[in-house]
Amino acid sequence: MPRQSSIRPAMPEASTQLDTDLFNRLLLEAAGVGLAVFDPQADRCVLHNRRLLDWLPKLDESGSPGLRDLLPDVDRAAIEEALERSGTFSTELTVKPKRRPIALAVRLQTESRAGVSYWIIEYQNNSKVRELESLISSYSSMIERQNRSLQKEKERAERLLLNIMPRAVYEELKEFGVTTPQRYEAASVLMLDFVGFAQRSLEVDAAELVGELNDLFSNFDRIAEQFGCERIKTIGDGYMAVSGVPEPTPDHAHNAARVALLIRRYLTQRNRTGRHIWEARMGIGTGPVIGSVVGVQKYVYDIFGASVNLAARCEAQSGPMEITVGEGTATLIDEQFRLEPAGDVRFKGMGEQSVYRLLGMNDLVPHRLDLPRDLLPDY
Repeated sequence: MPRQSSIRPAMPEASTQLDTDLFNRLLLEAAGVGLAVFDPQADRCVLHNRRLLDWLPKLDESGSPGLRDLLPDVDRAAIEEALERSGTFSTELTVKPKRRPIALAVRLQTESRAGVSYWIIEYQNNSKVRELESLISSYSSMIERQNRSLQKEKERAERLLLNIMPRAVYEELKEFGVTTPQRYEAASVLMLDFVGFAQRSLEVDAAELVGELNDLFSNFDRIAEQFGCERIKTIGDGYMAVSGVPEPTPDHAHNAARVALLIRRYLTQRNRTGRHIWEARMGIGTGPVIGSVVGVQKYVYDIFGASVNLAARCEAQSGPMEITVGEGTATLIDEQFRLEPAGDVRFKGMGEQSVYRLLGMNDLVPHRLDLPRDLLPDY
């Protein structure tokens, strides 16, 4: 059987050739964007597709749409300037063909045909992009608010932790998650409580009593900070501060003595005009201490050692507005402070020790003890 030829006979040329104008019209209508051809010489739109009518329905009402119909509120001079400078012009329009506004991105460029220049205007619906940008902006604002809130909570937690532990200990805890107990060979501990507090707590309104204590302890903190002492804790009416922890200092005993004297001066001045009389007894013990964070869920920084116990025993030996110091403290401060012997006392677990009353600064020492100016406005 003879093989059939694979060459098909040529079709008539008229059947394979599509009308160019019809083809262009189909392309124009199939475009996913709005398109318009504008004649700047005649100042009229010569061609546009149906997609553009969805966004600018008034074009259909105008027999000969002009530039104002295509680009409302756009200055023709600005278009011509942009075309001369870069060959294109871009802008954005907001139209409202129905209930919801639509954002249109507009791009205009020139094309020449047979010596005639036309403006080709392309419209693209940017509403989804704008909605996405708005969503992203809203989400970014929410994240920013959350970050600010987290930062505030972080700062608040930091302030709370710094109220219960020294900054150096806090920094170690923040960096490593744990703290290492430290032994400090030389530190001085100040212990204080108020005379007759138990009875006063039964007689004074609870809110007023706590307010007074808060004011007292806050000012004690300021005095302690003035001489590099660190408040360790308060227990009821008890107040404990230390010098030489966590930053060692050779002047730990002098610092503790100055703080005790200033607290006494502060209370004396306060009692002259205050509603309630607050009389404190204080004790200072000097020697090695161990400092560490205690607890897992509730952090508490505390110090331990014989000098802490000694400060508590010396406090118990003090009368109202008296400051009692141990023998180790007296040895370190006797050249700058006035002391008087208060006898020998047998302390449980420590044996017999000599104790001294701290009276004030030595008159030959030029250094004065001054309260912060705003601590007592009437002083």
